[in-house]
Amino acid sequence: MKSASSVYDVSTAYTIVKSISVSFLRPAAIRCIGSIIYNFFLRQYRAALLPGSVPVSKVDHPLDLKIPFIPSWVTIYLDFVTYWIRMLGFLFHTYRHRAYNEIREFIISIGRLYAFAAETYQKNFSTTDRPFYIARPRFFVIHLFDPHLMCVPSLHVMVVIWTYIRFESILRSFNDTGRYAAQIEEMKQGALAITHAILFVKQHSINCIAAALYAMTCFAGEQFPPEKAETFINLLFRETPPAAPIQTGRLPANYKVRPWAAPRTKIPAADASIIKTHITSLFRCFLEEGKTARKWEEPLLNFIRPLAKKH
Repeated sequence: MKSASSVYDVSTAYTIVKSISVSFLRPAAIRCIGSIIYNFFLRQYRAALLPGSVPVSKVDHPLDLKIPFIPSWVTIYLDFVTYWIRMLGFLFHTYRHRAYNEIREFIISIGRLYAFAAETYQKNFSTTDRPFYIARPRFFVIHLFDPHLMCVPSLHVMVVIWTYIRFESILRSFNDTGRYAAQIEEMKQGALAITHAILFVKQHSINCIAAALYAMTCFAGEQFPPEKAETFINLLFRETPPAAPIQTGRLPANYKVRPWAAPRTKIPAADASIIKTHITSLFRCFLEEGKTARKWEEPLLNFIRPLAKKH
């Protein structure tokens, strides 16, 4: 099967069907779906319907007010799920059965990632001030299916970061990072766009991003060390993303990088700098405390527990 020129050309429906229909991948896919349903949906709905068992913390920061609520970013925000599924589809298209082991391991890792983040949620939920905006149908879906109790750490940020670093790692294992440099950059920009979107649609606070980056250094320290986390922070709120590199040094006329087509939003440079400084500072605090913590989630719990009240 011919490789797709863009990760965003791949059908997510095809990828889902393929993952379930291939016997080698099916058990991993079923376990992954089970982990997502249990650790994200069931835990939240149980807390929402049976309040009082687990405290809930408000984790907003005053700097969140410097980030405007922009409903037009909702489409990018909702690309969160299809983002990682589409990556698998690209591997299916490009490598077929040769990538089955890598695809299976990645599917398993997504289930593990949800369970990993839940080690914080099950002890203390967290939320933010989210506008009750349902003028667009997509927001109605968000309010219907997301009780908004799992903010620290942000699973959105954790999943997109894990996806783009694993994508590059898998391509490296096939000695294809040069050949697919444009697609690697495309995935990285997609991760940044989704991270921006969670702020612009007010699904998370900037505190949630720092927590997610710290959590990822605990989940995959070798592949996502603190230096990579701080590089990611420094790329936030850039007004114009760089051109995607490809072997010829220029983009084909019909090449479209969907995440970069997100509505451009200018935040004053001074505000962007203050916000990134806060994210970096909080991230470093989590890291420092994590060095002596008995469990990885303790720095996050110590941060949110003073903000908690019985839900």
